[in-house]
Formats: sequence, structure tokens, C-alpha cells
Amino acid sequence: MIRIYTAPSCASCRKVKAWLKEHQIPYVEKNIFSTLLREGELRELLERSENGTDDIISKRSKIIKENKVNIDDMSVNELIHFIQENPSILKRPIIIDERRFQVGYNAEEIRAFIPRELRRLQECNSSDYCPQFTDIKQEYYKDKCLEKK
Repeated sequence: MIRIYTAPSCASCRKVKAWLKEHQIPYVEKNIFSTLLREGELRELLERSENGTDDIISKRSKIIKENKVNIDDMSVNELIHFIQENPSILKRPIIIDERRFQVGYNAEEIRAFIPRELRRLQECNSSDYCPQFTDIKQEYYKDKCLEKK
């Protein structure tokens, strides 16, 4: 399941949610300001980011600048606690599932979150040209609906 970490005033967050809805891709939204970010979630975000804290933390954040906070000097536990207390330092949106991780809205990169079966279907211009994919979209969504029950 896709999780997206958002903030209410974030335009990129709204774009991601609209894109996921348009493509009928289910997701769970976590508003970073109204939901406590658990230690395990934050550890996962840190572990999955390719460039460490640079991927998910805005070092230009007001809190970091005004308090002259040096993220690099913190232990992982200190950093997790600091993020929990100051969620506004997180870049957003953060989109994550079992295999993929993306920060921000990028119209090309977000396509990776379309399930492989549906990506293949979209690459096919007509069902006459790709008869093997004729009913895959209906079957995919039917299966997804059954999983939710």
C-alpha cells in the first residue's frame, strides 16, 4: 500500500493525491502535522532515502536556520525525536510503498507507482493491438476491491 506524508498547505501534496486518485491507485495519507509520526516510520524513511537526511529534511527550514541546528551531529534517535517535535522540517510529499520511495511531485517519476500490469496496459494504444491486456484493468481493480474486504 502506498503511503504519502503530506501537509495541508502543500501544493505538491495536492498534485500527488489528485494523480493517485485519477489513476485509481489506493493510498494512505498521513498529515505530518495532525498525526504523530512513529519512530518506526521515521526510521524507515531515513533508511530508504538514498542520500540520508538530505532527501527528506529541508535544511533551509525556519526551525533549523533560526536555531542553528546541525542535523549531521545528531544520533539517529536524536534526529527521530527532533523530527517528531518539528515535523515541518520534512520535505513533502514523501511517497513510499514496499519497493519505491519518492520525495516531491515529479510527473515522470511518480509513474513508477502505477502497478506494473497497468503500466503495460497504458503502453498499449488499443486493445486490438494488445489483445493479451484486454481485461487486465478490470481484473486488477476487481482484485483490489476484494483485497479491501
